[in-house]
Amino acid sequence: MLLGVNIDHIATLRQARYAGNPTAPIVEPSVLEAAKVCQKAGADSLTIHVREDGRHMQRVDAFELKEKVDLPLNLEMANTGEMLKFALELNPDFVCLVPESRDEVTTEGGLDVVGQETFLEATIAELQKNGIKVSLFIDPEPDQIEAAGRLGAEMVELHTGGFAQFLGKQRNDELERLKLGAVQAYDALDLQVNAGHGLHYDNLQEFLEVPHLTELNIGHAIIARAVFVGLEQAVREMRALIDRMAG
Repeated sequence: MLLGVNIDHIATLRQARYAGNPTAPIVEPSVLEAAKVCQKAGADSLTIHVREDGRHMQRVDAFELKEKVDLPLNLEMANTGEMLKFALELNPDFVCLVPESRDEVTTEGGLDVVGQETFLEATIAELQKNGIKVSLFIDPEPDQIEAAGRLGAEMVELHTGGFAQFLGKQRNDELERLKLGAVQAYDALDLQVNAGHGLHYDNLQEFLEVPHLTELNIGHAIIARAVFVGLEQAVREMRALIDRMAG
């Protein structure tokens, strides 16, 4: 099973100090350095979310990572004309289309594929025409998964936030929804199944009951752990945990 490391929080920390002074003699922490550490520690890909408001990852970060890090790059982005133009310039390996609100701290909830199907169709076709594989970040709902299949996306990324935030029966119910969603996506629609949002070192074993998983995209838990043990060790621990539990 693959590990994609989301390094947005490195940029968030940098922007807290240097958003108004990007040309300071030292601008830290370095997103590029973080990416290289993740690669050394066993990450299979990098995920970045470049938002239109530039709150953390900057477009220059994306181009630098694409040029200088030898890992597949997964760009999370809103489905807008501006971001589509940027994605075509960047040419990442993958694009994951996500909902986006300027009021949220982080992405909350899955994309409404059913309600935006016509709008998404043109974006997906343009990305794929340029050799970029497309994933849709969605809740594990049958109609949303079915719509992802109709649109011809190569992948879905199942939103695991509900599973991560609940306990008891609600958590079990959400886990069952994720299992059914993964089976539907993989068996019925031949979609690659990825997952992410709220996964961490303590809930991973239970979550890996979900079948057909190809890649987990994890960010906050790894960066939080890195505060105490360093980024390389935090990635290595997550890599080892996935290998042990998925093996």
